[in-house]
Amino acid sequence: MFNLKTFKQKSPQQRFLFILGLVMFTFYLILGLLLIFWKDIPFEIEKTYRILFGLLLIAYAAIRFTRLINPKED
Repeated sequence: MFNLKTFKQKSPQQRFLFILGLVMFTFYLILGLLLIFWKDIPFEIEKTYRILFGLLLIAYAAIRFTRLINPKED
């Protein structure tokens, strides 16, 4: 059924927060991928912990993305 609420234009504040959410999602995703695949990382960390932390950041980015795409209705 046609829902007018989904076609309403977002306010500037909502648009800004949406863009900020996309930027933060991209930041966490790229940081996680860098930690996993960057061989000559400038600080000393074991490969196992580096991969685990990278996977944790990627999982957090995925959670942020799903919350951004499916906002909680109040």
